[in-house]
Amino acid sequence: MIRYRVKLTPDDNGTFLVTAPDFPDVITFGDTREKALHYAIGAFREMIAGRIHYKEPIPEPSKIRAKDDFITLPLQTEMKVRLYQSLNESGIKKSDLARKLGLHRQEIDRLLDFKQSTSIGKLESAFAALGKQLKIEVADTP
Repeated sequence: MIRYRVKLTPDDNGTFLVTAPDFPDVITFGDTREKALHYAIGAFREMIAGRIHYKEPIPEPSKIRAKDDFITLPLQTEMKVRLYQSLNESGIKKSDLARKLGLHRQEIDRLLDFKQSTSIGKLESAFAALGKQLKIEVADTP
């Protein structure tokens, strides 16, 4: 799971401000801690989507200590982030991956788009074309 540390700061108007050490541009708030953390997930998704669009690196999460607040990226978001990182590590371009999979380049863009739901099978095929495999682990909630 990809978890990013966040800082929740109570504001003077009863809301909680959320900032993120790993993503200084992520700033959001919520009326409650729970809402603030929920909105933070959306803010992270948007920030990461922008980095993917502009072909920028995605920072690795910093270490989370027991007292830290954090968000966990949704599973499909994590798989798309890992696919993007694997593409960059391999040096393979999206057009090359499209050819390997017999797809149009736009379909590769959709594989990386957080707003597009993607089947596990398509993601698995993309990873396989990069010499990677997906592993799923079930764990107790922390």
